[in-house]
Amino acid sequence: MAWSTNLRWRLPLACLLLQVALVILFGFFVRYSPDADAHWGEEKRRRNITSDLENEFYYRYPSFQDVHVMVFVGFGFLMTFLQRYSFSAVGFNFLLAAFGIQWALLMQGWFHFFEDGYILLGVENLINADFCVASVCVAFGALLGKVSPLQLLIMTLFQVTLFSVNEYILLNVLEVKDAGGSMTIHTFGAYFGLTVTRVLYRHNLEQSKEKQSSSYNSDLFAMIGTLFLWMYWPSFNSAVSSHGDSQHRAALNTYCSLAASVLAAVAMSSALNKKGKLDMVHIQNATLAGGVGVGTAAEMMLMPYGSLIVGFICGIVSTLGFVYLTPFLESHLRIQDTCGIHNLHGIPGIIGAIVGAVTAASASPEVYGQEGLVHSFDFQGIKENWSVRTQAKFQIFGLLVSLGMALVGGIIVGFILRLPIWGQASDENCFEDSIYWEVPEEKSTVYIPEDPSLKPSAPSIPLAPLVHLGACLRMDKEEQQTKWASKPNSACRRESEGPSLLPPTPPSCPLTMSLSLSLSLLIGAAALPGTNAHGCRVRRSPEAYTPQTSPTVPRTPSGPTEGLA
Repeated sequence: MAWSTNLRWRLPLACLLLQVALVILFGFFVRYSPDADAHWGEEKRRRNITSDLENEFYYRYPSFQDVHVMVFVGFGFLMTFLQRYSFSAVGFNFLLAAFGIQWALLMQGWFHFFEDGYILLGVENLINADFCVASVCVAFGALLGKVSPLQLLIMTLFQVTLFSVNEYILLNVLEVKDAGGSMTIHTFGAYFGLTVTRVLYRHNLEQSKEKQSSSYNSDLFAMIGTLFLWMYWPSFNSAVSSHGDSQHRAALNTYCSLAASVLAAVAMSSALNKKGKLDMVHIQNATLAGGVGVGTAAEMMLMPYGSLIVGFICGIVSTLGFVYLTPFLESHLRIQDTCGIHNLHGIPGIIGAIVGAVTAASASPEVYGQEGLVHSFDFQGIKENWSVRTQAKFQIFGLLVSLGMALVGGIIVGFILRLPIWGQASDENCFEDSIYWEVPEEKSTVYIPEDPSLKPSAPSIPLAPLVHLGACLRMDKEEQQTKWASKPNSACRRESEGPSLLPPTPPSCPLTMSLSLSLSLLIGAAALPGTNAHGCRVRRSPEAYTPQTSPTVPRTPSGPTEGLA
């Protein structure tokens, strides 16, 4: 079925209506938090704070910067691997993230930061909003190249809402620990996106298979996204952790896990190739799996060697998924996963949730200390009588809730996006920037052979010194006549005068051929007496063979001249 992809009125109208609605909602509900309000001086006295450096901004903003770069640069460039879809990968990621963070500030604010009728906005709100949008970016990876920007806006609207509800259930109702978002961000985002792409299955996507491939330059740009994500992932997993040992431990665990996943991915990529070569797809994605896998247990006493084990396992499993599982999902389950998010976020997210449950179940006062155990798992208030095994059970419940929310929500949103009103491209036009973007035409250099006859005339310089370099320069006059007579160009026989602009016919001696060619190039447009512009001999009067002198540089022939015809 062919749909209209002209979004001239639909996309502008949707963007403007959404932004106006957000402005109104912000006006009614959003105010600054005490740390950002002009009454900060009174707040300091109330909380017995003596220095402005104790403002939340100075603790959280560096982490916020790192997470922000991951969302807009890391995820954006990671999806530029498609050779003809780079504009859309970066541009649509920019669009959905910019809209998503505004809607997330409202949705998460109503659930977590709502006081006295207002949402109190601070740096921590911005970090959580970026976390929410990261989940949308994950889902976008499964749909990359197959949806319109209007569809992405609608998907973002619903997914941010579902994400906020799921996050509230896990963190506030089930009281699970998920510092790096293995369940709330990666597992939910991956299986939500996979469910949507299954509902939007395209039967004739093979028609765009050639455009679904990558090129040398597109893979290089995608690798830039990988490096940004890899470098800043420790900040991602520790951004909202409690100050002190928890945040410090989360960064260390993530750092170790990421490093191990790189070696595992490289090893498996080479081992699974018959010639032992590396696949850039594996290096771009599976090297990040360690950061996903350690997310839930990032704050826990996983130990550095435990982090290395988790990263190593995730790197292996992720690479195997790209080689075997992705083709299976597409051929048997009709799940067209463009970026392979199931291998980078889905499976490692489930592994991370299981690692978190096991680590929680094995926690003990000997490892944490009694105070540390209470602090790490918040065993106070309603959780005062919880044991570590109870915590582990609720960790598993949290994983199941995330999967259920993702699958049910993905089905509903998928059917909404199937409506033929969103300007989606046809199957043969998927993975193509020019459908929604003004793409500059590629200019190729066309080589036009030079016509020697159009060269400007130059003063003729006698070639006597060139011709008489040795005995090997002398050619039999009759042999030369035979060669000239064999020239097919009739113009050669019609010309009778005028200096030649081409070098003479090369002699038969190889040494002389090299010397003659080199000196002829240095001299420039030298004329050979007795030949025309085509290198053919013409009849001339005896005066034509008289050596001529350059008007600016007088040249006197040296040596005998009897070799001249």
